[in-house]
Amino acid sequence: MPQASSTPAPELSPRFCFNERLLRDFLSLSRSTIDDSITQNVNALFTPAREGFDPSSTSQRQTDSRAGRQIDTTACQNFKDKVLFPSWQTRSDVLTYCAGVATSPDPDDPDLLLRETESAKDRERVVDERLDPYSARFFPREPRTESLANVIRNQRTVEEIIRARTWGIVSERCGGSSEGWEGALNRWREQNQR
Repeated sequence: MPQASSTPAPELSPRFCFNERLLRDFLSLSRSTIDDSITQNVNALFTPAREGFDPSSTSQRQTDSRAGRQIDTTACQNFKDKVLFPSWQTRSDVLTYCAGVATSPDPDDPDLLLRETESAKDRERVVDERLDPYSARFFPREPRTESLANVIRNQRTVEEIIRARTWGIVSERCGGSSEGWEGALNRWREQNQR
């Protein structure tokens, strides 16, 4: 089975970030390629016939997935260094870039004029809630930078959950490490910036 590879980084631009569907699609594709199929990706690292076939291995059912199935540490480290961490780094780079776009002024906001007009009308409105209890409700349009900031915040939360789950499986199958995913990723980043 060929080894999984990380999803290539998209061309980063404010236009990419403001296209929330495209942003979510990239993150979803990247996660499904590596993290959602982590068990299959890690199982692909296991080479069962290294010592040859043992007929007694089929005489009883193996219920413990770890029984005799420790994966070679070199294969695990290569998977983490060449597939897992680069995939995580690419997603981190995209989220960091788009978070910067979300906190920057947006002179090209297509709804800016409409929001300003709505805001002016809202200030002029006289509300008598006794006559119309629903007249006070006004839902101003949210600037697209705020909408993007919400998407980024949500996606970062999803990313944390997915990475913790993935790291748990990798640690279990590749020889448990007491180091958390954040520490391992930071160490990989330091080694790859030289």
